[in-house]
Amino acid sequence: MSGGKLKKVFPGSNSAYGFYSFYDQIIEDDAARIFVIKGGPGVGKSTFMTTIAREMMRLGYDVEYHCCSADPESVDGIVIPSLNIACIDGTAPHIVDPKNPGAVDEIIHLGEFWNEEGMIARREAILKANREIKRLYRSAYRYLAAAKLFIDEIEHYYRDNNALDTAGLDKLALALIEEIFGGTACAAGQKRRERHLFATAITPDGPVSYLDSIVGENFKRYIISGDDGTGKNELIARIKDAAFMHGYYVEVYHCALDPLKIDHVIIPQLNIAVLNSVTPHILEPTGGDRLIKTDAFVKNPGGLLEKERDQARRLYEDSFNTAIGYLARARAVHHELETYYIPNMRFEEIDNQAQAVLEKIMTYARA
Repeated sequence: MSGGKLKKVFPGSNSAYGFYSFYDQIIEDDAARIFVIKGGPGVGKSTFMTTIAREMMRLGYDVEYHCCSADPESVDGIVIPSLNIACIDGTAPHIVDPKNPGAVDEIIHLGEFWNEEGMIARREAILKANREIKRLYRSAYRYLAAAKLFIDEIEHYYRDNNALDTAGLDKLALALIEEIFGGTACAAGQKRRERHLFATAITPDGPVSYLDSIVGENFKRYIISGDDGTGKNELIARIKDAAFMHGYYVEVYHCALDPLKIDHVIIPQLNIAVLNSVTPHILEPTGGDRLIKTDAFVKNPGGLLEKERDQARRLYEDSFNTAIGYLARARAVHHELETYYIPNMRFEEIDNQAQAVLEKIMTYARA
C-alpha cells in the first residue's frame, strides 16, 4: 500500500489583531470523532499527534497537519479527512472545548502523566516564564499592528490618488468568473460551504508558507500578481463568492497579517487555484497557469508621492521584522518553559496512550 499524502495548513496566525484563530474550521462539528488533547508545554502533545498521523499515512491515509504559528515545526492538530477524524490541541491560546462530549468529542489529558510534585517545585519559574511570554507577545502584536498601518498607507497611495482603474478591475473580475465557471453547471448533491484557514503564518522564523502542499500538481493556477493596494485581494474575494454561489466547496486562505483579507481560493472539484503572488510565496507561472498582473490597472501619481509610498514600505518592513524578533524571543522562553515539564513527564505512558487512540481510530477505519 502506498503512503498517504500530507497537506500542511495553519489554523491560526499571529496577526495585526493579535492571535487570529480559525480553529473551529479544523473539522466540522459532525465529525466522526474529535480527540481534544490537553496538557502543558513540553508534555508531548505535538509528538502524540504526529505519531498517530505518520502511522495513518503509512497505512495509505491522507493526513492534514494543522501547524503551529508559534513553532511551525509543531502541530496544533491533525485531520484524517477520509475518516472525518481529528486530534486537536485544546490548550491556550487555542482553547477547544468539546461541543458533543462522549458522542463525538473525547478529552485526552496528558497532565495525568506528569509528576505533580516536580511541577510544584518549579512553580515560580513557570509563572515567571509565562508572564514573560505574554509580555513578548503583546509587544509583537503592537508591532504587527503598526506594520498593518504602513501597509494601509501603501494601499492608499493608489486609491487616494485615483491611480487605480477600478472599472477595469471590475471587468477583469467578470471575465475571470466567466472563464472559470461559465462552462460549468452549479454543483449539485453536496453541502456547499467555505473552509477558512491560513496557508501562511507569521512565525518566529518570519512568514512561513505551506502553499505547495495545498495546491495539487494537476491544478490550474490563476496567479494574481501586483503591488499592495492594486486590487488583488478584492479580485480573489469575488471569485470566492462566485464559487460559493455556484454551490462549490471552497477552501479560503487568509492573509496572515490582516486576516480580513483573502490571499488564496482553492476549488477542489474544479482543480482550480486562485493565488495571490506575494512574499513569502512569490509564484512563477508554469504549464497551463494563467498570470494576471493587477499593476496593469494602476498609474504612477508622481515622484513625490512615490517616495511617500516607499517610505511607508520601509517602515512596514522595520515594524514587521521587530515583531518577528519578539516572537523569536517568546519561542525561546517557551522552550525554557518546556524544560520544567519534560523531566517530570512519564513519556512511556503517553506513548501507550497514543497507541490506544490510534487503535480507536483504526476501529473507525475498519467499520
